[in-house]
Amino acid sequence: MTVRLLLADDEHLIRGALAALLSLEDDLMVVAEAATGPEAMAMARAHEPDVAVLDLQMPGADGVKVATSLRTELPGCKVLIVTSHGRPGHLKRALEAGVRGFVPKTVSAQRLAELIRTVHAGNRYVDPELAADAIAAGDSPLTAREAEVLELAADGAPVAEIAERAALSQGTVRNYLSSAVSKLGAENRHAAVRLARERGWV
Repeated sequence: MTVRLLLADDEHLIRGALAALLSLEDDLMVVAEAATGPEAMAMARAHEPDVAVLDLQMPGADGVKVATSLRTELPGCKVLIVTSHGRPGHLKRALEAGVRGFVPKTVSAQRLAELIRTVHAGNRYVDPELAADAIAAGDSPLTAREAEVLELAADGAPVAEIAERAALSQGTVRNYLSSAVSKLGAENRHAAVRLARERGWV
């Protein structure tokens, strides 16, 4: 039985090398490739792969957002995320999105092939080191709305712009930012963004 794969990674060299290496396996076949989150969804709809191997951070939509959409649209497609940013909050979000595998990009192609088979068989695999880090870091103290507003503030956008993008009043945005800064024990919103990113909470 051949496992049909979708590979999504915005780094063309890595994606191409991975496709070539995985294609050497008798039971694995790369049926589609994508460089962005939206492209990954379009390819998944067109090819209905058995397993989607997604980079965590892609333009348009990250691997977790794509996994969430796949769970709704193509529940038969298992998702394995590879990442060079194994931050604790990312793992928690990935598991909540129904991701079956979560591994660092340092894994070998041969090991990745084994893990694709594991995930395809309905089992779950999380890299032990990433799992230990996630447990040690604990849960995010931020509400979903606080995290969203903090993320919108990440590029230094003024409150008025954040309010417009989040469809909130400026006062509400200020309250969310103030609450997030306070919960994270940060000096200001820029420090709060940095802290939240380091822990994978935004």
